Amino acid sequence: MIHIKEAIVVEGKYDHMRLAGLVDALIVETGGFDIFSQREKLNMLRRLAKARGLLILTDSDTAGFRIRRFLTGAIDPALIKHAYIPDLPGKEPRKAAPSKEGKLGVEGVPNEILLRALEQAGVLCREDDAPPRQQITKLDLFQAGLSGRDNSAQLRGQLLKRLELPEHLTANALLPVLNAVCTYEEFQQLTQDLKMCQTT
Repeated sequence: MIHIKEAIVVEGKYDHMRLAGLVDALIVETGGFDIFSQREKLNMLRRLAKARGLLILTDSDTAGFRIRRFLTGAIDPALIKHAYIPDLPGKEPRKAAPSKEGKLGVEGVPNEILLRALEQAGVLCREDDAPPRQQITKLDLFQAGLSGRDNSAQLRGQLLKRLELPEHLTANALLPVLNAVCTYEEFQQLTQDLKMCQTT
């Protein structure tokens, strides 16, 4: 498995599933054009860009480039890398017909082409090259009261607001984002601050 430091931005869940089998990385879906109206998700992408950088990997069709241009205009371009897949005619197996432009999307291109696109973007590094860092775990979320408790949803909502993250992130979805945007020590400090605010 290849480790990638940057958060990878893809269009949809099938792209996400495809990449998750190839790389160890935080992968975020735009939901297609939904990203145009989802301010909270855009703010999350801005935070991820500042914390670790973004890699945009959209389809090579008109829609993919429209999403790519939107993100590049909404987020500091200096924090963004781009990976491009070539124009390959074809149809994904799960689809009844080819896309409007007849091109394979991220989910449909062969592994070697995806890996070459990532390499050309300058983001590949091996797992053993990544500096060790203590990870925030599900147990940490539980111990901090962010999951498994009566008031966990309320406390989690306060944390999400403090970090300017989307309010609908579940505890499971929150975990990889937390590990991307803050260190273990910063997480501990944040949760302590939240607990102090509750007691005052």
